[in-house]
Amino acid sequence: MKKVAIIDYDMGNVDSVYRAVEECGGVPRITRDAAEIKNADCVILPGVGAYKDGMSNLREYHLDEIVGERVLVKKIPFLGICLGMQLIADKGYEFGETEGLGWISGEIIKLDPGDSLSRIPHVGWNEVHYNQSPLFDDIPQGKDFYFVHSFHFQPARQHFVLATTPYCGEFVSAVNRENIFGVQFHPEKSQRIGFKVLKNFLAL
Repeated sequence: MKKVAIIDYDMGNVDSVYRAVEECGGVPRITRDAAEIKNADCVILPGVGAYKDGMSNLREYHLDEIVGERVLVKKIPFLGICLGMQLIADKGYEFGETEGLGWISGEIIKLDPGDSLSRIPHVGWNEVHYNQSPLFDDIPQGKDFYFVHSFHFQPARQHFVLATTPYCGEFVSAVNRENIFGVQFHPEKSQRIGFKVLKNFLAL
Protein backbone atom coordinates (compact mmCIF):
# COMPACT_ATOMS: atom_id res chain seq x y z
CA MET A 1 0.00 0.00 0.00
CA LYS A 2 1.27 3.44 -0.90
CA LYS A 3 2.24 5.96 1.75
CA VAL A 4 0.42 9.21 0.99
CA ALA A 5 1.53 12.56 2.42
CA ILE A 6 -1.52 14.82 2.73
CA ILE A 7 -0.02 18.27 3.14
CA ASP A 8 -1.22 20.19 6.18
CA TYR A 9 -0.84 23.94 5.62
CA ASP A 10 -3.88 25.15 7.57
CA MET A 11 -6.15 25.43 4.52
CA GLY A 12 -8.92 22.97 5.34
CA ASN A 13 -10.47 19.63 4.40
CA VAL A 14 -7.52 17.37 5.24
CA ASP A 15 -9.63 15.02 7.37
CA SER A 16 -12.07 14.19 4.57
CA VAL A 17 -9.16 13.59 2.18
CA TYR A 18 -7.52 11.35 4.80
CA ARG A 19 -10.63 9.22 5.16
CA ALA A 20 -11.07 8.97 1.39
CA VAL A 21 -7.44 7.91 0.79
CA GLU A 22 -7.72 5.31 3.55
CA GLU A 23 -10.94 3.99 2.02
CA CYS A 24 -9.21 3.76 -1.36
CA GLY A 25 -6.40 1.60 -0.03
CA GLY A 26 -3.66 4.13 0.68
CA VAL A 27 -1.79 4.77 3.93
CA PRO A 28 -2.40 8.48 4.56
CA ARG A 29 -0.51 10.84 6.85
CA ILE A 30 -1.61 14.43 7.43
CA THR A 31 1.74 16.16 7.72
CA ARG A 32 4.01 19.12 7.17
CA ASP A 33 7.04 17.20 8.46
CA ALA A 34 9.92 17.03 6.00
CA ALA A 35 10.95 13.50 6.96
CA GLU A 36 7.44 12.12 6.48
CA ILE A 37 7.06 13.89 3.14
CA LYS A 38 10.42 12.52 1.96
CA ASN A 39 9.28 9.02 2.94
CA ALA A 40 5.96 9.25 1.07
CA ASP A 41 5.26 7.46 -2.20
CA CYS A 42 2.96 10.25 -3.40
CA VAL A 43 1.68 13.64 -2.29
CA ILE A 44 -1.77 15.21 -2.13
CA LEU A 45 -2.15 18.97 -1.67
CA PRO A 46 -5.78 19.67 -0.73
CA GLY A 47 -7.13 23.09 0.10
CA VAL A 48 -10.10 25.36 0.64
CA GLY A 49 -9.76 29.13 0.86
CA ALA A 50 -7.95 32.06 -0.71
CA TYR A 51 -4.97 31.72 -3.05
CA LYS A 52 -2.94 34.38 -1.24
CA ASP A 53 -3.37 32.69 2.15
CA GLY A 54 -2.54 29.29 0.72
CA MET A 55 0.76 30.42 -0.80
CA SER A 56 1.67 32.37 2.33
CA ASN A 57 1.17 29.28 4.48
CA LEU A 58 3.11 26.98 2.14
CA ARG A 59 6.06 29.36 2.24
CA GLU A 60 5.85 29.92 5.99
CA TYR A 61 6.19 26.17 6.58
CA HIS A 62 8.78 25.83 3.74
CA LEU A 63 6.48 23.31 2.09
CA ASP A 64 7.05 24.87 -1.32
CA GLU A 65 10.67 23.68 -1.05
CA ILE A 66 10.06 20.35 0.72
CA VAL A 67 7.21 19.20 -1.52
CA GLY A 68 8.85 20.71 -4.59
CA GLU A 69 11.95 18.56 -4.13
CA ARG A 70 9.87 15.38 -4.01
CA VAL A 71 7.61 16.31 -6.91
CA LEU A 72 9.95 18.14 -9.28
CA VAL A 73 13.22 16.30 -8.59
CA LYS A 74 12.19 12.83 -7.41
CA LYS A 75 9.12 12.86 -9.68
CA ILE A 76 6.72 11.15 -7.26
CA PRO A 77 3.01 11.43 -8.17
CA PHE A 78 1.34 14.64 -7.01
CA LEU A 79 -2.36 15.51 -6.85
CA GLY A 80 -3.60 19.03 -6.13
CA ILE A 81 -7.26 19.31 -5.12
CA CYS A 82 -9.27 22.55 -5.53
CA LEU A 83 -7.05 25.29 -4.04
CA GLY A 84 -4.21 22.75 -4.09
CA MET A 85 -4.59 22.55 -7.88
CA GLN A 86 -4.65 26.33 -8.22
CA LEU A 87 -1.46 26.85 -6.21
CA ILE A 88 0.63 24.96 -8.78
CA ALA A 89 0.01 27.74 -11.33
CA ASP A 90 2.39 30.66 -11.95
CA LYS A 91 0.17 33.19 -10.21
CA GLY A 92 -3.31 33.93 -8.88
CA TYR A 93 -5.36 37.12 -8.58
CA GLU A 94 -7.56 36.48 -5.53
CA PHE A 95 -7.10 39.45 -3.14
CA GLY A 96 -4.30 40.80 -5.31
CA GLU A 97 -1.66 39.23 -7.53
CA THR A 98 0.25 36.41 -5.83
CA GLU A 99 3.09 34.30 -7.19
CA GLY A 100 2.31 30.58 -7.16
CA LEU A 101 4.44 27.45 -7.25
CA GLY A 102 4.81 27.61 -11.04
CA TRP A 103 4.78 23.86 -11.60
CA ILE A 104 2.25 24.12 -14.46
CA SER A 105 2.38 27.38 -16.34
CA GLY A 106 -0.83 29.40 -16.16
CA GLU A 107 -2.91 31.80 -14.09
CA ILE A 108 -5.79 31.52 -11.65
CA ILE A 109 -8.55 33.91 -12.64
CA LYS A 110 -12.11 34.50 -11.48
CA LEU A 111 -14.96 32.66 -13.14
CA ASP A 112 -16.93 34.92 -15.46
CA PRO A 113 -20.65 34.12 -15.18
CA GLY A 114 -21.46 35.67 -18.56
CA ASP A 115 -25.18 35.15 -17.95
CA SER A 116 -27.60 35.01 -15.03
CA LEU A 117 -27.75 31.20 -15.16
CA SER A 118 -24.17 30.82 -13.89
CA ARG A 119 -23.76 31.74 -10.24
CA ILE A 120 -20.47 32.47 -8.50
CA PRO A 121 -19.21 30.67 -6.50
CA HIS A 122 -19.79 27.51 -8.49
CA VAL A 123 -21.15 25.07 -5.90
CA GLY A 124 -22.52 21.60 -6.56
CA TRP A 125 -22.33 18.74 -9.02
CA ASN A 126 -21.21 19.22 -12.60
CA GLU A 127 -19.92 17.07 -15.41
CA VAL A 128 -16.29 16.55 -16.34
CA HIS A 129 -15.07 15.82 -19.86
CA TYR A 130 -11.49 14.54 -19.89
CA ASN A 131 -8.66 13.66 -22.24
CA GLN A 132 -7.26 10.15 -22.03
CA SER A 133 -5.29 9.76 -18.82
CA PRO A 134 -4.67 7.07 -16.19
CA LEU A 135 -6.26 9.43 -13.66
CA PHE A 136 -9.63 8.86 -15.36
CA ASP A 137 -9.27 5.16 -16.22
CA ASP A 138 -12.61 3.31 -16.23
CA ILE A 139 -14.59 6.52 -15.62
CA PRO A 140 -17.30 7.32 -18.20
CA GLN A 141 -17.13 10.68 -19.92
CA GLY A 142 -19.41 13.41 -18.57
CA LYS A 143 -19.75 12.03 -15.04
CA ASP A 144 -20.63 14.55 -12.32
CA PHE A 145 -18.14 15.60 -9.65
CA TYR A 146 -18.57 18.01 -6.73
CA PHE A 147 -17.24 21.58 -7.03
CA VAL A 148 -16.90 24.58 -4.70
CA HIS A 149 -14.90 27.47 -6.21
CA SER A 150 -14.96 31.01 -7.61
CA PHE A 151 -11.62 30.95 -9.47
CA HIS A 152 -10.29 28.61 -12.14
CA PHE A 153 -7.04 27.53 -13.78
CA GLN A 154 -6.20 29.12 -17.14
CA PRO A 155 -3.19 27.13 -18.42
CA ALA A 156 -0.60 28.79 -20.62
CA ARG A 157 -0.61 25.81 -23.00
CA GLN A 158 -3.43 23.63 -24.22
CA HIS A 159 -1.54 20.40 -23.64
CA PHE A 160 -1.70 21.01 -19.87
CA VAL A 161 -5.51 20.73 -20.03
CA LEU A 162 -6.66 17.34 -18.80
CA ALA A 163 -10.40 17.99 -18.39
CA THR A 164 -13.04 20.69 -18.80
CA THR A 165 -16.45 21.42 -17.32
CA PRO A 166 -19.35 23.29 -18.97
CA TYR A 167 -20.02 26.17 -16.56
CA CYS A 168 -19.51 29.89 -17.11
CA GLY A 169 -19.10 28.79 -20.72
CA GLU A 170 -16.37 26.27 -20.00
CA PHE A 171 -13.50 26.09 -17.53
CA VAL A 172 -10.53 23.79 -17.04
CA SER A 173 -11.36 21.28 -14.30
CA ALA A 174 -8.17 19.17 -14.40
CA VAL A 175 -4.57 19.75 -15.45
CA ASN A 176 -1.55 17.51 -15.94
CA ARG A 177 2.17 17.76 -16.57
CA GLU A 178 4.17 14.55 -16.28
CA ASN A 179 3.75 13.32 -12.67
CA ILE A 180 1.80 16.42 -11.60
CA PHE A 181 -2.02 16.31 -11.59
CA GLY A 182 -4.58 18.84 -10.41
CA VAL A 183 -8.36 18.67 -10.16
CA GLN A 184 -10.69 21.57 -9.43
CA PHE A 185 -13.41 19.26 -8.12
CA HIS A 186 -13.31 17.46 -4.77
CA PRO A 187 -12.85 13.70 -5.37
CA GLU A 188 -13.18 13.08 -1.63
CA LYS A 189 -16.70 14.57 -1.76
CA SER A 190 -17.69 13.06 -5.12
CA GLN A 191 -18.82 9.67 -3.82
CA ARG A 192 -17.88 6.50 -5.75
CA ILE A 193 -16.78 8.27 -8.92
CA GLY A 194 -14.47 10.55 -6.95
CA PHE A 195 -13.03 7.61 -5.05
CA LYS A 196 -12.24 5.99 -8.39
CA VAL A 197 -10.10 9.02 -9.28
CA LEU A 198 -8.23 8.62 -5.99
CA LYS A 199 -7.75 4.89 -6.61
CA ASN A 200 -6.39 5.66 -10.07
CA PHE A 201 -3.99 8.21 -8.56
CA LEU A 202 -2.76 5.68 -6.01
CA ALA A 203 -2.12 3.24 -8.86
CA LEU A 204 0.22 5.62 -10.73
